[in-house]
Formats: sequence, C-alpha cells, structure tokens
Amino acid sequence: MTSGLKDSVIRAFALPADLAYGSVLLSATGQNELLIENYRGILEYKEEHVRIQAKGCRILIIGKRLEIEYYTNEEMKIKGVIEQIIYEN
Repeated sequence: MTSGLKDSVIRAFALPADLAYGSVLLSATGQNELLIENYRGILEYKEEHVRIQAKGCRILIIGKRLEIEYYTNEEMKIKGVIEQIIYEN
C-alpha cells in the first residue's frame, strides 16, 4: 500500500495514529510512573536509565531507582523517579 493510500484509509476510518503506524505511545502518571506502548525492545536497563527501541527512534528514560514493573510484547511500565525522557534518532 502506498503512503498516500494508507494515509487516506487511516483518515477515512479515523484510526488512531499509534495503532495505524505502530508509533510508540508514552503515558506518564506524575513523575513516578511511565507506561510505554508499541515498543520494539529493551536496549539498556539500569537503575539510573532505561533505553528502549521504538519504531524509528530510541527512547532514553533517565531517573532514580528506575525499575521495570512489568513488560509484555506490547507494553511496559517503568516506575521510579523519572527525571527526563529523551528521544534519540
């Protein structure tokens, strides 16, 4: 499917971009909890940072006492003191 056709179908059916394009979706609850959906893999996992591979970018979460509370193929939850979220190319 060409990019233009795919965009038209997505608009016609009012599909959410994260679902249609497989984009990563981040949902923060305060400074202590981060839900990440549509990620591809965990690249680094340390108490002071977690690096995630997403489609088209990497995401670096910096903080203190970070821990991955759970993860599945579709989502993960990180808890701790989240200080920064950095998108890397």
